[in-house]
Formats: sequence, structure tokens, C-alpha cells
Amino acid sequence: MSEYLPPKVWTFDTENGGAWSKLNRPTAGATHEKVLPEGKHPLQLYSMGTPNGQKVTIMLEELLAAGETGAEYDAHLIRISEGDQFASGFVGINPNSKIPALVDRTTKQPTRVFESGAILLYLAEKFGQFLPAELSERTEVLNWLFWLQGSAPYLGGGFGHFYAYAPEKMEYPINRFTMETKRQLDLLDQQLATSQFIANDHYSIADMAIWPWYGNLARGVQYDAGDFLDVKSYKNLQRWTEEVWQRPAVQRGNIINKTWGEPWQQLPERHQASDIDNVLKLKP
Repeated sequence: MSEYLPPKVWTFDTENGGAWSKLNRPTAGATHEKVLPEGKHPLQLYSMGTPNGQKVTIMLEELLAAGETGAEYDAHLIRISEGDQFASGFVGINPNSKIPALVDRTTKQPTRVFESGAILLYLAEKFGQFLPAELSERTEVLNWLFWLQGSAPYLGGGFGHFYAYAPEKMEYPINRFTMETKRQLDLLDQQLATSQFIANDHYSIADMAIWPWYGNLARGVQYDAGDFLDVKSYKNLQRWTEEVWQRPAVQRGNIINKTWGEPWQQLPERHQASDIDNVLKLKP
């Protein structure tokens, strides 16, 4: 492979950007006009069943399981591979054009919330659930929530991109991001050696944020990289991964806005609880 020499001024090249090169671009804003659909529930979620999307659907399903009827929601599918995130309606609620985005219609004026971590925090504060009130315990949860928001790009945009999605395998970036990913896995494994859940011994939004990324990786379903990363060697992480996975709300939230996998693993849109029930019944 010949050495890459950066030009004096970078220009956008759609031919060498990999699977997403026809959609990604170096500018922000809408590319086309399209009004977002609206359902009947107080909360309107616009998302896709990636790890960032799963954080929010798991949170919403946990709130409903906890008896918070005000957390009823419609989950509308945003097909990022087709550029739905660049439609004017979606850009209006998330100018950064990334899923997920939430609209709360129970406030005096509809409240938009974008960035998955911000949505978790918003919902936790709105309903008084999954975030301790005591300052030191609350801070520990937020420590790990913000850790995830800063660490996941290494896993998704770094390791995942170069290991699974880049046009060709390149040793240097794969090694670089594998090293960081394994350091993160080791950090979580050490933390979970002394704590049942991520932040303390109480399930929280920290677990909901981290599990879709690192729990799915530990299960071997993320990037099909379980053997490569030797995920089974992280025993405490494996224990936590399985414990969280056994929560019904996690299994329910895991399938929403997904359009891939087995029939019982995907539900493009959710508008009522029975939508999920009907899909989960398909599991052999």
C-alpha cells in the first residue's frame, strides 16, 4: 500500500468513503423537505435500532415496566442508510442529523431532545427514575454516562468502522482502535468486579447507556468481533451483560426500530405495547 500524502486543502471524495460515502458529507443542514410522522402518545421518538437508539427504547420500556404510564411513546423509524436523518423535519429536532431524537409533547411548548445521553438524562429527571437523588450517587451515575458518550465513538466510529465497515482492512487503525476497545473492556470488567451494576449496586441510566454498546459486544453480536476481542475473558463484564439482558424491558427495547436479524429480533416501528408482544411471540 502506498503512503497517503494529505493534500494542502482537503476536498470531499465520495468514491473512497466506504459504505456511507454517498450519504455523509462535510456540511450540516437538510438536504430535502419531509415532514416527520406523528403518533398519538405523549413522547415521539425518531430513531433506528443501533446501540445509540437502543439506549432510549430500553429506557422507555423500563419506565413503562416501572408503571410510568406517561412514558408511552411512538417510535418512528429513521432509515439512516436512506438519508432520512437529513430530511427537514428531522433536522428540525436534531440539527446534527443523528439518531435518536425525541419530542416531548407534554410540555407547554413541545420539547426537542437530541443526543442519546441527553435523552436518558431528560427522561430520568422527568420521571424521577433510574437516577439517584443523593448527590454523590447521582454523580457516579453521571460519571459513567459521560464516560460512555466519550468512549463509544472509539468503539463505533473507530474499531467498528475499521474492523467491519471500511472499504479495506488496514492493520494500523484496526490495531489502534482494538487496543483502546480492549482497554475499555478491561476498565468495565474491573469496575464490575466490585459493583453489581455499572455505577453502584442499583440499575441506572448508566447501565442503559453502556449495555447496548459493550453488552452487545460482550454477547458477540456487535461487529461479529467476539472472538477477535476475546470478550469471554472479561468475566465480570459477562456476568453483568447476562444479568441486564435478562430484564424484559431490555429485550423489548432491543428490537425496536430494527430492520435486520431474525423475525423475532426486529420491529421497525412501535406504537403500542402489543407491537412488541407480537414480535417476541415469533421466537422459537
